[in-house]
Amino acid sequence: MKFKTFAMFVGPSVVLMLLFIAFPLVTVLINSFQVTNPVFITQEVETCTPGFVTQTCTTEVKTIPVLDEDGDVVRVTQWVGFSSYANVLGGERFSRAIADLDLGQLANIDFWKALRFTLTFTLVTLPFVLVLGLSIALVVNNASKSIKGPVIFVSLLPFIITPVIGALSIRWLFYGDGIVTVWLEALFDTNLSVAANGWAVEFLMMFYRVWHVAPFAFVILYAGLQTVNRDTLESAMIDGASRWERLRFVIIPHLMPLIVFITLIHLMDAYRAFEEVIGFSSESHRITLQYLTYDYLQPDDAGNRQISSASASAMLTMIGVVILLAAPLRRTWRDQRGA
Repeated sequence: MKFKTFAMFVGPSVVLMLLFIAFPLVTVLINSFQVTNPVFITQEVETCTPGFVTQTCTTEVKTIPVLDEDGDVVRVTQWVGFSSYANVLGGERFSRAIADLDLGQLANIDFWKALRFTLTFTLVTLPFVLVLGLSIALVVNNASKSIKGPVIFVSLLPFIITPVIGALSIRWLFYGDGIVTVWLEALFDTNLSVAANGWAVEFLMMFYRVWHVAPFAFVILYAGLQTVNRDTLESAMIDGASRWERLRFVIIPHLMPLIVFITLIHLMDAYRAFEEVIGFSSESHRITLQYLTYDYLQPDDAGNRQISSASASAMLTMIGVVILLAAPLRRTWRDQRGA
């Protein structure tokens, strides 16, 4: 292929990747090493009460922002190195917790609290997504043609629903006077408050993630089942292999590249979970790293945002994703080299 033709095909993609991926990433990296603050000055302000004869004036020292010619607040940017990363990680509180080997104190720091839940949320839901997706794929693959269509449609519904709407649907079943909560209270003759229990909220968030993502694994694995070599399966049956042995030694090895693919997608998506925190209003109990970045970007009473801390949190989240993906990517690379 000529270079001109190759450039015409690849050029637009490269430009868009540089514009929407590389440039924002570099900007976030730079912002994580610098802090932008408004400039303030201290001056005396005289305040007088109404009246002429009995008028009383007082002088106060106030700190006010400096305004430019257009009336906007003047801001100054300073390079702070890794100070923002240290603040996100906990600073002196982190150092004391490590020195005292106090995990409880470490768990009270927002970043480590978010990291603990994010890792648990990601790694616990992964096997359930794979097992449930494979189970549905096997059931649909062995079902009769007359019911395959409806079963596939029902199985895909959780994946079609908007994530926030799905999270709210699960929440309404359990929070407050939800249907499931009312049934459980009547069954065990007790009062339940799911929203007040952090572990119950965490379980619901994981349950929602598995319910929402398992259909994606089902579609991928069901497509892979259509390519399984029938002659190999028949040979295994003739040799006396049980259903479990055929699944373990024939079907799963054949589907392994797809399982690795689903693992990669799930790790990237679950580690950046955000909708669950919003849908279940779990900010007081459980937060994710993605929500922590969002929280840093919320303006304070003065309208200022912690851009540097948010950028540092985003970079740490990206580093965590890369570490999680290292093992599956390494396996994929070895499989490719072996092929």
